[in-house]
Amino acid sequence: MIWTPLHAKIHRTIKSRHLFQHHERLLVAVSGGQDSLCLIKLLLDLQSQWSWYLAIAHCDHCWRDDSQANAHHVENLAKNWGINFYLETAKEPINSEATARNWRYQALNAIAQQDNYQYIVTGHTASDRAETLLYNLMRGTGADGLQALTWQRPLSEKVIVIRPLLEITRQQTGQFCHDFQLPIWEDSTNQNVRYARNRIRQELIPYLQTNFNPKVESALAQTAELLQADVEYLEQAAQHLREKAMIGSGDELKLNRQVLQPAPLALQRRVMRQILIEILPDAPNFEHIEKLTALIIAPNRSQTDPFPGGAIAQVQDNWIIIKEKSL
Repeated sequence: MIWTPLHAKIHRTIKSRHLFQHHERLLVAVSGGQDSLCLIKLLLDLQSQWSWYLAIAHCDHCWRDDSQANAHHVENLAKNWGINFYLETAKEPINSEATARNWRYQALNAIAQQDNYQYIVTGHTASDRAETLLYNLMRGTGADGLQALTWQRPLSEKVIVIRPLLEITRQQTGQFCHDFQLPIWEDSTNQNVRYARNRIRQELIPYLQTNFNPKVESALAQTAELLQADVEYLEQAAQHLREKAMIGSGDELKLNRQVLQPAPLALQRRVMRQILIEILPDAPNFEHIEKLTALIIAPNRSQTDPFPGGAIAQVQDNWIIIKEKSL
């Protein structure tokens, strides 16, 4: 095996960030593109040092004419490498980025739980992290959205998604595949600028590299990394404040305004966001959070109009009462 600087970097990353332990069962999501091929090659080369059990999973969205050939290509790679292969095929074509992502993670989670894989490993890179930051920034978001691609996140109670390549750019994965002559499957949809992420990748990032910073991808990825640590700290502090301020559960919650009022606005907003995530049918937006936060200092008997799903919050002396369904 040829030990490259990229092998050494990923080996150190896995070790220092405690992404995996020895003898773990890893299900590697492989599309056939350069990032996922780089990932599986690195993990296979490191396998002897870590004693992992590796398998490949491929999700066929059926949104391209060549998607079945793509799946066969990945299956043949798995056979050549002598590792298990799983294929999940959509029952009907999926043509929305968000729908495809949700379906893909559901499919991977089902495979992992069925055959006892503790981790699903994906080939997201620093380039993906930069694109996600820009995408969410333009849609409107807080620090949580700007650091959305994290090193690991729970997918279900027993399965964790791990992203070991978040410090590696797409240029580096492409060079690695070229050096090792890995057979990249070119996905034609990656060139389709009808998708917002492709426009960011094909048009916005190159513009920023040319006119502002040649290393803009790495700079944005580093920003996301810094924000991740900030978000983790703030979420823990907000959870502690929430536990001090809140009583009740189910259809009616009570928040003590005297506990919340001295807290910084950032923590007040996070407490309200945490509560709304559990109450609302969809993720709360900025207006929802601000509407609830305003009650911390609002006059007695103030109340909100109904949130999506019918919940209403009202002020009763020192308390904010949140009733999940309007009477």
